[in-house]
Amino acid sequence: MRRTAITLLVVVEILPLVWLFLSSLKQESEFSLNPVYALPEGIHLQNYVDAWTTGRVGTYFLNSLLVVLPSVLLVVLLCATAAFALEILRWPGRNKVLLLFIAGILVPGQMVLLPLFTIYFQLGLLNSKLALILTYVGFGLPLGVFLMVGYYKAVPREVLEAAVVDGATVYQAFRRVALPMVGNAIATVALVSFLFIWGDLLLALTFTSDSGERTIQTGLLAFADQYGARRWGPTFAAISIATLPTLLVFVILNQRVIRGLTAGAVKG
Repeated sequence: MRRTAITLLVVVEILPLVWLFLSSLKQESEFSLNPVYALPEGIHLQNYVDAWTTGRVGTYFLNSLLVVLPSVLLVVLLCATAAFALEILRWPGRNKVLLLFIAGILVPGQMVLLPLFTIYFQLGLLNSKLALILTYVGFGLPLGVFLMVGYYKAVPREVLEAAVVDGATVYQAFRRVALPMVGNAIATVALVSFLFIWGDLLLALTFTSDSGERTIQTGLLAFADQYGARRWGPTFAAISIATLPTLLVFVILNQRVIRGLTAGAVKG
């Protein structure tokens, strides 16, 4: 029964992706002459060429990379250091600061759109990658710090104390002892941050209107409407291109995330 349920779940999750990829290989006439579930009559890679060049998906893809990579790097770096200071170090008021981070998880993103838009407008940051990076880092910190604090709880204090006794500074204990022990937590935060930022539409649509600064998700909206009559082949190809990085990142980090969650559950 369990295997049947898992098999059914896998089919439900994978089948739309397979259908999306196969549809991106069809010629335009096949969408009107054949059923939607029909296999492509051939491999029509021109759809990807049209999507990448004519549809400017290549530009949108590069913009997303230039926003996602520094944002994820900053989120991981800041969350790892902040969580270490909040959980491992002892200083007055640290519990209150942790509560502030946790409270940030409860703030709906829609509430801060107008204030952020006003601030970025006054600073001249609208239609810039910096505005998106700052926003994504701010939105990623509360959940990332909360997750990292939970992992740091499982780090044996004896190991850190032994490192300090041997002459290591706080920074050395963090970089050489604590950080390697929470590698799976870093992978988890990186994966969650990447999936959120890469798939974001609302924030990117709010802070960027220039076609040269659009990310892949906002670019797909413009691409789908630029032909007047919808061209399904290039549209499915563009969506496939946008989906590929999330699949690759998930496949690469999936096992580390599962091991980290399992270890966290066992260690309580």
